[in-house]
Amino acid sequence: MEDITTEAGQTAAPDMKAPFVSQDRQQVAELVRTLESHAGKGKKGGYSCKRAEFIEWDYKKDHLPTYARGLFTTKSSKGPEIVIRGYDKFFNVGETRDTEWKNIQTRTKGPYELTLKENGCIIFIGGLEDGTLLVTSKHSTGSRGEGEASHAVAGEQRLEAQLRRLGKTKEELARELRARNVTAVAELCDDSFEEHILAYTGDEAGLYLHGMNLNLPKFATYPSPLVQDFADEWGFKKVGLKTFGTVNEVQAFLENLAETGAYEGRDVEGFVVRCKMSRQPNAEPFEDWFFKYKFEEPYLMYRQWRECTKAMIAGRQPRIRKHQKITEQYLAYARQRLQNDRGLAKAYNQNHGIISLRNDFLAHKNIKGVDAANMELEEGGGSGDVDGDVVLVPIATIGCGKTTIAVALTHLFGWGHVQNDNISGPKRPPRFVKMLMDELDKTPVVFADRNNSEKRERQQIITDVKQSRISARLVALHFVHNDIEEVRRTCQERVFARGDNHQTIQAASDMNKVRGIMENFIHRFQPVEEDKAPDDGFDEIINLDPSAGSRKNLEVVVERLHRIFPKVVPKAPSAEQLDEAMQYALDNYKPDMRHTIPDRKQKNKNNNGGNAPAQQPKKEKPKGVEYLSVDLPTMPILSALERTFTAPEVRSAQAKFWRQLNGTRRVQQKFHVTLMHRVSSKDYPDLWSRYLQAQEAHGSSTSDGRLGELNVLLERVVFDNRIMAIVVRLEDVEGGTPDQVEKWECVNRIPHITIGTAEDKIKPKESNDLLAKWLDEGHTDENKIEDLVIEGKPVVKGTVRAVLSR
Repeated sequence: MEDITTEAGQTAAPDMKAPFVSQDRQQVAELVRTLESHAGKGKKGGYSCKRAEFIEWDYKKDHLPTYARGLFTTKSSKGPEIVIRGYDKFFNVGETRDTEWKNIQTRTKGPYELTLKENGCIIFIGGLEDGTLLVTSKHSTGSRGEGEASHAVAGEQRLEAQLRRLGKTKEELARELRARNVTAVAELCDDSFEEHILAYTGDEAGLYLHGMNLNLPKFATYPSPLVQDFADEWGFKKVGLKTFGTVNEVQAFLENLAETGAYEGRDVEGFVVRCKMSRQPNAEPFEDWFFKYKFEEPYLMYRQWRECTKAMIAGRQPRIRKHQKITEQYLAYARQRLQNDRGLAKAYNQNHGIISLRNDFLAHKNIKGVDAANMELEEGGGSGDVDGDVVLVPIATIGCGKTTIAVALTHLFGWGHVQNDNISGPKRPPRFVKMLMDELDKTPVVFADRNNSEKRERQQIITDVKQSRISARLVALHFVHNDIEEVRRTCQERVFARGDNHQTIQAASDMNKVRGIMENFIHRFQPVEEDKAPDDGFDEIINLDPSAGSRKNLEVVVERLHRIFPKVVPKAPSAEQLDEAMQYALDNYKPDMRHTIPDRKQKNKNNNGGNAPAQQPKKEKPKGVEYLSVDLPTMPILSALERTFTAPEVRSAQAKFWRQLNGTRRVQQKFHVTLMHRVSSKDYPDLWSRYLQAQEAHGSSTSDGRLGELNVLLERVVFDNRIMAIVVRLEDVEGGTPDQVEKWECVNRIPHITIGTAEDKIKPKESNDLLAKWLDEGHTDENKIEDLVIEGKPVVKGTVRAVLSR
């Protein structure tokens, strides 16, 4: 293991070279065009951008044009160029699938560079074509107008001072950065400008350089030793750095430090881990990748003290979520200090005096921060004293398993369970809360069973519960939607397997309608932001994985509640008890009542204007046959495609169009194989006549128009960047007549299923052209056609139907 502490600096190895890639102007122009096309137009493509001030989207989506968190472009004499490029958004351990330790183990390689997560505001530094040095903070270039200087201006002032000490100019730095085609990324840590949670005074204050990013759409950055060399050359402060060779060493080091939240005697927020990652190590190259490991304590306690102090200054009731006793002691001390020092409140609201007040209290108590954070566990109190009035609030979408968990918890502990779907009529939200309060009169815990997927719903339940019962503790059960595609797939499979066993959605009766309802919930889902209203109103937040299964999530909920509220859950149930409770929930849950979500088109059609007499329907001419098709069930097709595109050997670039179709809801809701269309009747008159006779003979004898059955073998998926189709083979149904395939012929050159198109103007029938080109030309750089063998080549039973003209 290589273990190098570099507080005094680490010199890069002689053979270590700084990466350099010049900008591709056409690539940058395409990036800018794509971003601008999504500005102010809603969530086209599954994400949106806000133009001019900043760019914002969900960085967990798979098909974004870039993942840069902080991106500034301009027009130079050679065309558009990137002048500032921040890091790709990186996530905490366990926050996404990529950052789960099991995936870090298999998808990354070293060296693993651990840099201290400094606690300030981020500053980006780049060079323009005319020699101007551009200094920004996040999305702002700053302003030197009246009032407090912006972060960007404060960063530039700090930079000017350090360059003067070296006898260097901003123009020299601008030219150097531009020659390297990089952005310098630093953290402004200076308590004289703005305090955060950790202290930076005297020599510790300044610009900490922690990154040098190439100005490219795809993330590429300098190794940390080269960053530290640049810091020495240009007068920046350096972040603490440790280097490890294996993931196991990284994990052991971080988890050991997490017990105290301190490093070398100093409270720290955590570490950023820099390494190389590939989602398919055997097929795709490794690329620069970051993740972070944040320490919970005493950092979270310090943040709570800050927010409670600001609430007290504003005359609001401080919200104490953890560390009840020590926080009350701190607030008593802070209240006395604020009364004795009239200027302290004003300074505190301007983010000055935060750290000194906290440190004075710790000195007064003669304890360290980590000891204060552990007092709650050692002495009891706070959440440990709670013995009832607990409301469990799921934050979920349809199919996550919230009701299953609710029934299992009720079976285990006899707790209350109120289902919002069982309430009909007006004013449902207040009646929902009233029923929750009634249950708390009889039982210590109640499960508030509704999705609560939007912040407005969480605001309502938090406000109404607290107004009804001030002692109530609200616990959010947050079904985290990090991997949207996996959540969509898992939840749809769960709901369709459940069929009509639900109050609101009956999957067995109308699969396509249910899929639309589920998609609506997913698009409206707003994840928990525990530091922002209304989610900061929850007393505890338990994160759950909707793809992990209800049994696993039940175990997580019970174990966390046992730890948080030991008087409510004195002893965690055994694995056998959890298994039995889960089986009970799966076997015994039946909806008490049903809601029918009306078909709005039908509702409008039936509305004939109040009391006006309905017009007599006109007699319509008999409709002719438009085409013959083999209709197919939806889920087997979707499952086959998902298995194919997530197979280990499939490259990320190959799966990109599939993810795009899913993310933009361009996958067709129903699938079929067209056997023959009316327009082909002149070319195949005998076959068309045979089909018409079959329709006349059998069409009227069945209510759904089914004429027969065919097995459809899914062979291979073919696609470009416009359209996707599956090449199929038609086979006998077991027990069918020998002439069945001969009877049901497909006149298309290649029998196929159209899966989806990139946009409305591309018609599904164009899949014929795609497949003809694929058959004649194969895959070339010009046609950009890809094909993949369908995983397992499954056989799906289809129903032959005659589709009538409209």
